[in-house]
Amino acid sequence: MKWQADWGLRFRMFLTMFLLFALYIVFAGVLTMYLTGGAGSLLIFGALFGSMSLVQYYYSDKLTLRSMGANKVSADEYPQLHGSVERLSQQADVPKPDVAVIDSDVPNAFATGRNQKNAVVAVTTGLMRTLDSDELDGVLAHELAHVKNRDMMVMTIASFLSTIAFMIVRYGAFFGGGHRGGNRGGGGIVVAILVSLVVWIISYLLIRALSRYREYAADRGAAAITGNPGALASALMKISGRMDKVPKDDMREEAEMNAFFIIPIKSGVVGQLFSTHPSTEKRIEQLRELDRELATA
Repeated sequence: MKWQADWGLRFRMFLTMFLLFALYIVFAGVLTMYLTGGAGSLLIFGALFGSMSLVQYYYSDKLTLRSMGANKVSADEYPQLHGSVERLSQQADVPKPDVAVIDSDVPNAFATGRNQKNAVVAVTTGLMRTLDSDELDGVLAHELAHVKNRDMMVMTIASFLSTIAFMIVRYGAFFGGGHRGGNRGGGGIVVAILVSLVVWIISYLLIRALSRYREYAADRGAAAITGNPGALASALMKISGRMDKVPKDDMREEAEMNAFFIIPIKSGVVGQLFSTHPSTEKRIEQLRELDRELATA
């Protein structure tokens, strides 16, 4: 298989960004009308969280690794892991990312970093104990496909606007007071909070839909990089099976990082409904279809 530009992913990225932009034009107009201080309050609020998001964007790799307890490792410490990442990076035509290891029984992996030159691929010790070399290559290739598709950058930017709406919903009381446009400040802030809630829900669903599609795209990318979609399918089955055996305390510790993992931590019906990932069964079905296409090519 050869790597091909995923126009479906690019279209969805563009469409999501366009819809989020249109949504937040309306959002900004409503806040300007109803928040005390109008545009001034909106600009101050946007600048505050814009600055926070810029910090998160530029230091995303360090923040993510620290929150997960991941440590960057050298080629001397993990020569086989580094060798695999370097070989697969060449096949994917991306700069070799840094490599990190997490001491955890949860078998998983993720990629982070603001661009291809600042990327990090992290794996857990549980993952390395669970998979054979071909299966581990499939998982590493999946993470490198995320790097090549610039998924982390797109998701960070898309999440920024959603975060602003969420913070207004959470801290809306601080914007109360005053009298604007014939509405009492208290009434105005209620409207602003309700609009923020609707905007946050819509943007949340848009971002989750994009996140699920990018997992399919990364699976296809991994198949193109390794030429062995069956190995990734086998890895997904093993990882999914091991998840049920991981202690619940460990699962809770990892749950907030769902968007980064190759397999999400399930948290009940609601967690599955708003999952950042498609079902493992559907992903395996796609990989098996790719395997059949390779066998008949």
